[in-house]
Amino acid sequence: MWRFLKKLFLILFIGQFVYIIILKWVNPPLTITQLSNWFSGYGLKRDYVSWEEMSKNARLAVIASEDQLFADHNGFDWKSIEKAMEYNTRKPNRVRGASTISQQTAKNVFLWQSRGWVRKGFETYFTFMIELVWGKQRILEVYLNVIEMGPGIFGIEAASQKYFKKPAKSLTRAEAARIAACLPNPKKFKVQPASKYVIGRSVIIQRQMNNLAGDKEIAAIVE
Repeated sequence: MWRFLKKLFLILFIGQFVYIIILKWVNPPLTITQLSNWFSGYGLKRDYVSWEEMSKNARLAVIASEDQLFADHNGFDWKSIEKAMEYNTRKPNRVRGASTISQQTAKNVFLWQSRGWVRKGFETYFTFMIELVWGKQRILEVYLNVIEMGPGIFGIEAASQKYFKKPAKSLTRAEAARIAACLPNPKKFKVQPASKYVIGRSVIIQRQMNNLAGDKEIAAIVE
């Protein structure tokens, strides 16, 4: 039995490592999150597109919205994680997250959405691996393809077509910021018609986009 388990573990470990390498060039198939949305009745709209088919504005908007230190960290924003842990200890009924774009990508590609230490452990491993194997641009490209941007709407192309009737490569700065504004809770915050919260947050995101546009490390990633 022990030998069988060791062999099974080795096969699974090699399999997932090969899968990570393949996804450096190949877009991921259906994810657990996408399937879960489909089974829950939200439907599934997605259309993976290449880096060149994504507006630079979309790349910059999600960095400004979700992870302004994306160019600087190795997958984990330790200061934000520490602050989130302190907050969650003080207010256990309110959970504050501190996930980077890399962590969100790892979770959405390889794992499931529910919270828990087991999932967090796997998320840490996969985050480390994609930072090591994929690099920043590929992580951002996959993120923009798999992240939920509305009920049952996955990826920047599907979101752009749904909300603005245009391809993702044609998104303006304001439109990209509007989509990014819904990311904290895409089932609650609507892009169209936009709530006051989304409109206000999109203005803040555009301001942050202006600030980040001159950052050489950010520019090297989003170009």
